[in-house]
Amino acid sequence: MRIDAMKRAVIDALEDVKAKDIVAFNVTKMTTLCDWVVIASGDSNRQTRALAANVRNKLKEAGAEVIGVEGEATGEWILVDLGKVVVHIMQPTIRAHYNLEELWSPPPRARRKAAAAAEPAP
Repeated sequence: MRIDAMKRAVIDALEDVKAKDIVAFNVTKMTTLCDWVVIASGDSNRQTRALAANVRNKLKEAGAEVIGVEGEATGEWILVDLGKVVVHIMQPTIRAHYNLEELWSPPPRARRKAAAAAEPAP
């Protein structure tokens, strides 16, 4: 399965179960562990488990290999490892505490350069 199709399938599976605040980061320049990190929130243990199960099931149906799932016992933070895409499904308080967005987002200098490049010419 191609990476872009895998990432899209993950996001679709999360949206199916009403995940909140879905973000995806291309981390190819930061690590060799994976190419994309997807982070989403669920409001309860039941919802985070349902989100992880839907991601796992939809990606298996699409032909992707699910390497592992961690954290389903508590449901506060569930990690779904798809190899090239790693999915973090977290409850909002856990997500705010660990702030993975800051860890995986580009450094401030790169964000400023990207923002400047996106601004229309005067």
